[in-house]
Amino acid sequence: MKRSPQLALRLDAAAPDQAAQWRAGAAIDYLGARLTLVLDTACRAPERVDRQLHLPLPPAATPRQIRDAAESWLRDEALRIFDQLVAAKSALAGRCAPRIVLVFGKRGDWVRAEGDLLRCHWRLVEQPLAVIEQVLGQALAAHAAPVCDDLFALV
Repeated sequence: MKRSPQLALRLDAAAPDQAAQWRAGAAIDYLGARLTLVLDTACRAPERVDRQLHLPLPPAATPRQIRDAAESWLRDEALRIFDQLVAAKSALAGRCAPRIVLVFGKRGDWVRAEGDLLRCHWRLVEQPLAVIEQVLGQALAAHAAPVCDDLFALV
């Protein structure tokens, strides 16, 4: 039995090459721009320098090590950025900032409000800052956070 051309294309397509995607010189998305990955044993922790992300890895690092280091940095940045934006927007509205939790599912919304919690997909950090602000703003508008009695507690 002969396969349909569309199915044949999907079945015959090669799986993405992890070594090509996760290597020195490859790029990752961050705040709507691309950061080039640089393996740098001189740094002790991942460090962004202009449009480069220096990872504390040797030149012989495996694609898995590179991916783990880059994605770990992205998740840390996502939590830091989301926390700052939510705290600032909540303070302007005179509300207590909800707690941020990163989610890692392949499907679902960028942000989901649940009680005193915002579940944010960590890959939202790949989008431009304006998109992140809009998505978080919409989630906060739908979120029923309590009004803070002491605005100085937010600082």
